[in-house]
Amino acid sequence: MSCQALQRFGQKLLRRRMLDSSTTDTRLARCLNTLDLVALGVGSTLGAGVYVLAGGVAKEKAGPAIVICFLVAALSSLLAGLCYAEFGARVPHSGSAYLYSYVTVGELWAFTTGWNLILSYVLGTASVARAWSSTFDNLVGNYISQTLKGTIALHVPNVLAEYPDFFAMGLVLLLTGLLALGASESALVTKVFTGVNLLVLGFVIISGFIKGDLQNWKLTGEDYELTKAGLNDTTSLGPLGAGGFMPFGFEGILRGAATCFYAFVGFDCIATTGEEARNPQRSIPMGIVISLSVCFLAYFGVSSALTLLMPYYQLQPESPMPEAFLHVGWAPARYLVAVGSLCALSTSLLGSMFPMPRVIYAMAEDGLLFRVLARVHSGTYTPILATVVSGIIAAFMAFLFKLTDLVDLMSIGTLLAYSLVSICVLILRYQPDQKIKTEEEEMEIEEEQTDEAEKLTLQDLFCPPNSIPTPLSGQIVYVCSSLLAVLLTLLCLVLNHWTVPLLSGDAVWVTVVVLLLLLITGITGVVWRQPQNPASLHFKVPVVPFLPLVSIFVNIYLMMQMSAGTWARFGVWMLIGFTIYFGYGIRHSVEEVKSRKPPPKTTAQVIDLDLTSSCIQPI
Repeated sequence: MSCQALQRFGQKLLRRRMLDSSTTDTRLARCLNTLDLVALGVGSTLGAGVYVLAGGVAKEKAGPAIVICFLVAALSSLLAGLCYAEFGARVPHSGSAYLYSYVTVGELWAFTTGWNLILSYVLGTASVARAWSSTFDNLVGNYISQTLKGTIALHVPNVLAEYPDFFAMGLVLLLTGLLALGASESALVTKVFTGVNLLVLGFVIISGFIKGDLQNWKLTGEDYELTKAGLNDTTSLGPLGAGGFMPFGFEGILRGAATCFYAFVGFDCIATTGEEARNPQRSIPMGIVISLSVCFLAYFGVSSALTLLMPYYQLQPESPMPEAFLHVGWAPARYLVAVGSLCALSTSLLGSMFPMPRVIYAMAEDGLLFRVLARVHSGTYTPILATVVSGIIAAFMAFLFKLTDLVDLMSIGTLLAYSLVSICVLILRYQPDQKIKTEEEEMEIEEEQTDEAEKLTLQDLFCPPNSIPTPLSGQIVYVCSSLLAVLLTLLCLVLNHWTVPLLSGDAVWVTVVVLLLLLITGITGVVWRQPQNPASLHFKVPVVPFLPLVSIFVNIYLMMQMSAGTWARFGVWMLIGFTIYFGYGIRHSVEEVKSRKPPPKTTAQVIDLDLTSSCIQPI
């Protein structure tokens, strides 16, 4: 009896959400077009990173080769972006990676993904609000911070910020009110700010190619010594490395690319607009690909301009652009850059805040979070309570906390979501059409699947008899994908922690890596041989299963770079989430409520996951 209870409990954790014919219905207003989604994606991605990150990476990690770092990071982000795009075409609902996981890999993984997305958006909102406040404070001569430090200082080092940031809190609350007014209103503000930001960045790029000097990409030790001799204070001077275009070598490019990857985080907010986009199957894939392309061109151009305007070892990580214009004698241009910086931070802030309540709304509507959070305002058609609650939490964190130590924690949640979306694409591409059936018919299917599983042969793995997916082939891919995720994790662990023995040719670790690669290759071959679902979509990820597997590998490898302290904080956050799930969500989820109802006496129906047609075909 206990074994049966344990089996039922396990089935609850792995139960998947069934999509029905009403899946395209929504209580939210469909008011966003492709341009709105591109502006949202560019605004949320092309934020503080372009004004701050480029200087730090060029000075300390890559030099002029930062342009290659951004290319590598863009390609890595594009892998995840393509997977998001397919799911945006396949499942046009609010919830982003959360819903994708629910449909494919089960309830527990879906809750884990959604809970981490909430963490990422809350921390992203609070940190960007702090950055906006600091940027404005610098423009007014640090008057705000000096006044608050002298009157209301917080004396809790390593836990709280030096002073409570009333400006950042007010900014978050103001934008929370804007988001509560409706998606179209917030999209208009995003488009205006993004337009100003792109104009300023265009000015920076053109200026870099006009006033820049190619000699700054060919610097030598003599140039470094001349610069050092001409400075009174050399403490701000960065390392020379080996000079030239790649002063820190190939290793520097990889380290720089790992940092630059986080500059592309944000495009996934487009995938949360599935219930507010007018034509989600078309506009979501286009919005993701176009926004990533625009962001890469901007990052590529700005980093080129910066390293051409002045030597990379003289860049100031906190304010690289104003310093670069001062270096070439264009001091007034710093004010134009400041305007662009504030616009970029504003759109980045809106980009972080926009998807946050929509993920909460999707989880609450499914019963995994408190259902009151799914309340939609009758006038604005926005998830009003989720918007207000998430905005208050983010404002409170921006008010009190110094979030520099939590940036890596935000990245873990994002990378986990990216990995799960890639796994979902891999699994779902090889599954037969989902079916909605009565309980008796489901029991019959389970018996049939059991019989098929017992008849599984080696020939079925590499030469399946059917040209379309069957329950058996779908189960093979499901198991193989799980094994691949485990093996890729082990491979990343070995590559990250035992790099020195591998590079020195240690026979044991080289053998371990070779065995892991052979297993991964063999299992990938099994997945590749299985029949794919022929459903027609507006967009499909190319080169499946290889491209999703590369995306998973890159994401897991970047997660391995996090410190032990970051993983400990991540554990605390997950403990809070699992308390909510096992205390409330598992008993109140929509799938749990459905399982308690008596089965309807209707004919079974097959529903294609290709929602472009939403056709129901009687069996």
